[in-house]
Amino acid sequence: MALGRYNRATMEREIRYCTTEDGVRIAYASEGEGPALLVCPMWVESISASSIPEGEKFRKELGRGRRLIGYDMRGTGLSERNPADVSFEAQLWDLEAVVKACKVDHLAVWGAGLSGPRSIAFAAKHPDLVTHLILFDTYADARDAFPPAMVESVISLIRTNWDMASQMLSDVSLRESNAEAALQAVEVTRRSVEPETLARLFEEGYRTADAGSLLPLVKARTLVVHRIDDPGFPLQAGQRIAAEIPNSQFVPLPGKESYYFLGDSRGLLRLAKRFLGDETANSEWLSIEQDGRQVRTILFTDLVGHTEMMRRLGDEKGREVLREHERITREVLKAHGGTEVKTMGDGFMASFGSVTKAVECAVALQKAMEEHNRGDGAQHAAPLQVRIGLNAGEPIEEDGDLFGSTVILASRVAGKAEGGEILASLAVRELSSGKGFVFADRGEFVAKGFEDPVRVFEVRWRDG
Repeated sequence: MALGRYNRATMEREIRYCTTEDGVRIAYASEGEGPALLVCPMWVESISASSIPEGEKFRKELGRGRRLIGYDMRGTGLSERNPADVSFEAQLWDLEAVVKACKVDHLAVWGAGLSGPRSIAFAAKHPDLVTHLILFDTYADARDAFPPAMVESVISLIRTNWDMASQMLSDVSLRESNAEAALQAVEVTRRSVEPETLARLFEEGYRTADAGSLLPLVKARTLVVHRIDDPGFPLQAGQRIAAEIPNSQFVPLPGKESYYFLGDSRGLLRLAKRFLGDETANSEWLSIEQDGRQVRTILFTDLVGHTEMMRRLGDEKGREVLREHERITREVLKAHGGTEVKTMGDGFMASFGSVTKAVECAVALQKAMEEHNRGDGAQHAAPLQVRIGLNAGEPIEEDGDLFGSTVILASRVAGKAEGGEILASLAVRELSSGKGFVFADRGEFVAKGFEDPVRVFEVRWRDG
């Protein structure tokens, strides 16, 4: 059979084998035509037909217009089981054997989860081969992600209670968000690896999987993407990678799913495909909302001193000022593509599909208020000062309104601002990277209803 297409009778990939320098047989597949993209296994999953449909859909879209290469790491899936050596160095031999067998001169590499260190090491070792590196929810050094005591406990559990261990390791980020996918992930794990092999992979991985010293040697353009609330891989591990790879971009995404093909997978695909320079980054499938939800930027405004103003001016004149505030706000929102979700009398809640448009709108709104305050009318009534807060995430939509932690945090951030200020969350700050905005770190605060401190940034909007 020809390499690079599906067997229509079985819908299983056509698998080929290559041999590493230490003689281990590695299963791999190559599909499609175009620039090569090597997708390293994030866990112990196999390239044989996946039991998680979302994973297949994601890989199909990711590979559109590209030559997509995948493989099963030693000891897992269709590759040779129970090899003598499962060290970090040996896992690099797997990757090098696959690339050599595929006969590519240049390629991009996608590394996620446990494959992060080997993806980094491969890119550092082969700077003339790897053009782009995408790293999702991963780490450079295992010690950046997992405390020693936890690793020892996991290894012991794998060897003594495989059923419990395989369930715990496979669905750690899925139990609440996607119960069906969690069950499928457990099935994939149990089918793809033997418990003793997995225990050895954890032992050797923790002992030898350290690519931290190689980060400065990576020459490829690098995109580091990390879901902010991923319980399996801490955000700080991704931040370290981005800080130490010279030519890298860091993008935090809302969500907690360690599996890249779940959660806001469309947003991640758009990001990755644009980074790779794909013209298909805005394909029809990517433009459809997933489960009715998509990443939105929420903007809250609040008119400072509203109560005191109404008491001072009286109801009639005070209402005139409020109408002017509403007019200005609605005109600016319309000009920047914002959707007014609701007004609270002395403030607005708006939604944007673009974080750039949201920040631009916030800046334009403050400038419009400042211009109003310089006018003659403001001298006879009252100056308008608003505080603005921004946050990005996946709000819940119901009957035209938006709910959830993304919305609540945007409101909390607005509440920390002073009159004439714009404050943004870390998610907005990072998603706005390279867009020309000036941010100043305003430190952390404890937001009501949130366990962890929230870091906020002031958007500097005045010229000069």
